[in-house]
Amino acid sequence: MTQGAGQGPEVERTATLRDFRVPAYVHETGPYGQGAHPGDTVPAPETAVPDGYTPTERDLPVIDRQDTVPVAVEPVPAPAAPPAPGPGPLYVVGDVHGYLDELVAALQEQHLIDAEGQWCAGTARLWFLGDFTDRGPDGIGVIDLVMRLSAEAAAAGGYCKALMGNHELLLLGAKRFGDTPVNSGAGTATFQAAWLLNGGQKTDMDRLQDHHLQWMARLDAVEEVDGHLLVHSDTTAYLDYGGSIEEVNDTIHDTLTRNDADEVWDLFRKFTKRFSFRDEGGADAVRSLLDTYGGARIVHGHSPIPYLLGEVGSEDGEDDSGPTVEGPHVYADGLAIAMDGGVTMAGKLLVQQLPMPD
Repeated sequence: MTQGAGQGPEVERTATLRDFRVPAYVHETGPYGQGAHPGDTVPAPETAVPDGYTPTERDLPVIDRQDTVPVAVEPVPAPAAPPAPGPGPLYVVGDVHGYLDELVAALQEQHLIDAEGQWCAGTARLWFLGDFTDRGPDGIGVIDLVMRLSAEAAAAGGYCKALMGNHELLLLGAKRFGDTPVNSGAGTATFQAAWLLNGGQKTDMDRLQDHHLQWMARLDAVEEVDGHLLVHSDTTAYLDYGGSIEEVNDTIHDTLTRNDADEVWDLFRKFTKRFSFRDEGGADAVRSLLDTYGGARIVHGHSPIPYLLGEVGSEDGEDDSGPTVEGPHVYADGLAIAMDGGVTMAGKLLVQQLPMPD
């Protein structure tokens, strides 16, 4: 035997085996030792058992299996698997328009990201309603953040998704077609000129990469979640592209894939329409979308809440005092929720949990 760490010399180990594992009395003849009778005192082994000694399996007497009593053992049921967690809370974000700092602050306020800007909301579900770029200082930074949060949320069991806004179509068109003339319906126009007129930022165009373009081109236009019909624009023009959510999204993706400047311009023009739900007949316009695509309420961005309320203000930020926006605007007989808080006009970038309290 090889001497191991903490063991004594081999001769001591041999003595230990003889004295403690083979007690002397087992070598005596008869059940109680040689010449002994029941009732006699069993002689002690040659070497006394040390204090604290605990018999090992080898010390125990061998019992004939026929002497054992079988005992039925009931199988222990396996513990039940924990129930699968349900979907987390649902949040929507209004138009961001390049205001990255404001977006980060709003997401932190709702405990969706931590102080380092990382996803910390577990299984929560987050939807952006479109318009990530233009007018504000860092549209590409906004897209990068949303793309990163999409991966982090998915890894945590939640998700972060986005819809296509008219400004995504505008930026795609400006990049793809530039100064190529298109039929605007009111004469000749170009995507480049329209993009600049609507707050296009040169820094965004300079930083725009292929993966940003591919991400924008794959965005859906309509989604229904927990009874909420999510769209970007407050218009019924979605009905021109299909009678189901899947058909609308497929038609728009196909249009962008064909890469026809006039077709994309027509799509952009229709997505730019607004106020369909605001005036007389607005509730009926909302119902036409809900009846077609499902949901009990429509949630949209696009039209700043101060515009919907008839307040004075400029999307170009000329009114430095800014409108007072406390939260989303519910209107059209309670069927529509507006989420564009007017961040481009010193309003508020809105992040709202749904359903909204009554």
